[in-house]
Amino acid sequence: MNKKEISEIKKQFTPANCAITRICGCYVDGDKNIKTKTKDAFLSLPEEEMFKYFDLFKKTLSGSIGKNLFDMEFPLEQEMGEGSQKFLLKLRDSKLTDDALLDEFYQKIIDFYNYGENYYIILIHANYDVPGKSSDGAEMFDASDEVYEFLLCSICPVKLSKAGLCYNSETNSIEDRIRDWIVEMPDTGFLFPAFSDRSTDIHGLLYYSKNAKEFQSELIDNVLGCRTPMAAQDQKSAFQSLVSDALGEDCSFDTVKTLHDNLTEMIAEHKDEPEPLKLDKTDVKKLLSRSGANEEKLETFDREFDAAAGEKTSLLASNVAGTRTFEVKTPDVVIKVNPERTDLIETRWIDGIPYLVIQASDSVEVNGIPVSNRKADEA
Repeated sequence: MNKKEISEIKKQFTPANCAITRICGCYVDGDKNIKTKTKDAFLSLPEEEMFKYFDLFKKTLSGSIGKNLFDMEFPLEQEMGEGSQKFLLKLRDSKLTDDALLDEFYQKIIDFYNYGENYYIILIHANYDVPGKSSDGAEMFDASDEVYEFLLCSICPVKLSKAGLCYNSETNSIEDRIRDWIVEMPDTGFLFPAFSDRSTDIHGLLYYSKNAKEFQSELIDNVLGCRTPMAAQDQKSAFQSLVSDALGEDCSFDTVKTLHDNLTEMIAEHKDEPEPLKLDKTDVKKLLSRSGANEEKLETFDREFDAAAGEKTSLLASNVAGTRTFEVKTPDVVIKVNPERTDLIETRWIDGIPYLVIQASDSVEVNGIPVSNRKADEA
């Protein structure tokens, strides 16, 4: 799913567009005990509750693709027999009216969701009448192509509100505030089936993780039946290792700067595309070759890429590139440069010693104090 498709589904979580038919919930304590379960027609909820749920659902589809949101495909074995895809399809087709299926789903979450405190599992069923689009991209609501029937699951921590004092308007006094259990924004969730090319894709789903560094791998493996994605930080580490190994002794400042400039240029050229820029091993190999990697070193690159990232893994360019800053680090000095102005920094050998040389502008500050950079003979 791309940004436009995700945005299209998020827009359904408003009173005007709402296509949610049913909402079910299961509140679980820190000892994995079910405290209560709910099941309602969504439109029967009080308006105030509906708006709060809309916020939770939108959050489950928020964040950056490749960091918080991940397209996942079901392995073939999960689409056969009693695999996870078949179970989710049964759950969707039941329109959340089958109590036995719901209980089985809740128990799967409870068994494999790694969280030691209270949480609330929310599951909704919805039917989105997908409008057709004219040749100029305008939506034609009277020309629906299909109905996208989907489930959205949000798993939300439930925390006890902080202790404190409050003003009681009825007694006109300051008193101890009642502490409540508050349902917070989701930590984890998923949309099934995927909404790809503005159409139902039963072969995949969209997974959400608030934490971009750690995922619920047991939940992904055992409940969703998919392969746990590579976290953004791990993608960056794998890329750095591949670059270092491929360049070897040729891994100079100028070569790495060229690599950064080439990667930044690729991202800029791709910025208007709905899909994020992905780099498979062929793309990374070409990038290294363009940036000065020794061809002999690249002969073993395919094997090294498979070992570091995985045979069929693609790395998101935004995860591996320092698009916000260009950082040069020594044990005692850290230099951060605007990534678009890497031309301001270069290496020079002076009296046999390597130096980093930074071109200074007319505006230079040291500890917040403006300083002059005139030559001594101009002072």
